[in-house]
Amino acid sequence: MKIILLGPPGAGKGTQAKSISNRYSIPHISTGDIFRKNISENTPLGIEAKKYIDNGQLVPDEVTINMVKDRLQQDDCKNGYLLDGFPRTVSQAESLQGFLKDRDESLDTALLIEVPRDFILERMTGRRVCPSCGASYHVKFNPAVEGKCELCGSEVVQRKDDTEETVQERLDVYERQTQPLIDFYKEKNLLSVVEGTKAINEVFESICDILGSVK
Repeated sequence: MKIILLGPPGAGKGTQAKSISNRYSIPHISTGDIFRKNISENTPLGIEAKKYIDNGQLVPDEVTINMVKDRLQQDDCKNGYLLDGFPRTVSQAESLQGFLKDRDESLDTALLIEVPRDFILERMTGRRVCPSCGASYHVKFNPAVEGKCELCGSEVVQRKDDTEETVQERLDVYERQTQPLIDFYKEKNLLSVVEGTKAINEVFESICDILGSVK
């Protein structure tokens, strides 16, 4: 089972990715993990990527693609994988398609967890965290009584990346980057869409139904 996971910030991709990985016994592969591993191990690709990162530049597509290709050829990917955070561009998607074709393999589906913008805004801007113990709350769904953490008594706070301005900006970037990818996979009849506003277990059940039909 070879899956690409798409979805906006706050859609619950991380939670669902873990469940998919466990259910289908495939590795959850994120580009962030690949970068960190290559850099920490001082691989040739990691050294190359670090040059750009240290200078505050974006890592070129070629370097990112080669890291992903290297990762997908490792033993734990023989039965498939779940790609999260790659591809980010149509160019990367085309490179991945070419890589799979050369190996006489194919992608099973690009799975999009679809969540409306206003729902994400409410979910993310309402989050509050305890800076002391890390407990998480929500002003609407799970409020902290009198703004205090019920576990340690510290005052809960809103993270900087959960402010409305920041969330709006992240969603704008996501939409600009991802819409072309959505169109790309739709044209290839590889796009599957799941409604992400339901309860976590219901979303996962819907995902399993989709994966069962494309398997």
